[in-house]
Amino acid sequence: DLTWMNDTGAYIIGSLFGKHLLFSRISPKKTWEGTFGGIAITFLVAFLFCVFTNELRFRDWIILGAIVSIFGSVGDLVESMLKRSVGVKDSGNLLPGHGGVLDRFDAFIFVLPFAAAYLLWIR
Repeated sequence: DLTWMNDTGAYIIGSLFGKHLLFSRISPKKTWEGTFGGIAITFLVAFLFCVFTNELRFRDWIILGAIVSIFGSVGDLVESMLKRSVGVKDSGNLLPGHGGVLDRFDAFIFVLPFAAAYLLWIR
């Protein structure tokens, strides 16, 4: 899924090359390098989906990649901001090492309505 690819790409690239913090008071480990790495991975995967499936046109995959990149990052930051505002680091321990269920699905909260609206609009 594009949303998890964006999140995973941002994490990997940010871990390897991240030097410039994005919003240190909201999310102290997120970097600009990770953000742009997530965007690049998302567009690469969207391109591969276009090449290997006939579900959508190239333009639509690119627009979905943009929706995922923008709103996935916003969802992640909003969830981090909410946690920081109440002094919580992780949203639970149901998924050890992943910060909790909400931490795994925070990007989807914002991506889903916009991606669904776009897909309904183009159909």
